[in-house]
Amino acid sequence: MATGTASRMSGTIRPLAGLIAMLAALTPTLVRADMLPVPAMTIRPGDVITESMLTERAFPPGYTARFASVVDAGQVIGKSARRMLLPGNPIPYNAVSEPEIVKRGVAARLVFEADGLIITALATPLQSAGAGEHIRVRNVDSGLIVSGVVQPDGSIRVGVP
Repeated sequence: MATGTASRMSGTIRPLAGLIAMLAALTPTLVRADMLPVPAMTIRPGDVITESMLTERAFPPGYTARFASVVDAGQVIGKSARRMLLPGNPIPYNAVSEPEIVKRGVAARLVFEADGLIITALATPLQSAGAGEHIRVRNVDSGLIVSGVVQPDGSIRVGVP
């Protein structure tokens, strides 16, 4: 009878031991998990991301090596969402950009400056852009299309820097 009890117990203990071994193998993985900033709410395209819109969530180790995701909230706070960001999902690098200062089709000031000479004109941007981005604009007076860099004040600088 003792032999039958022992075999019944070993039949119960073996699966339990396997479960314990599996849990022990998973525990270090959970400790090393990558903590990434994720939206706490739905962030729509054009929304400027604030700290209150973000939270952190654990992802498997090496997640950022496989997927180009933001690893620090400071990388996205103050930036504009280029597409919808869903709660709990990692934020891809290409899903955020500088907030748009210049809007496509909305008149902006075009500035050329060289050797003390400053020429300004009115231009229509052919695309929306943030500060520091290169864009193409159409000069309202001449109809010429030129390229320039969006300045923090919303003007577009053309010509020699």
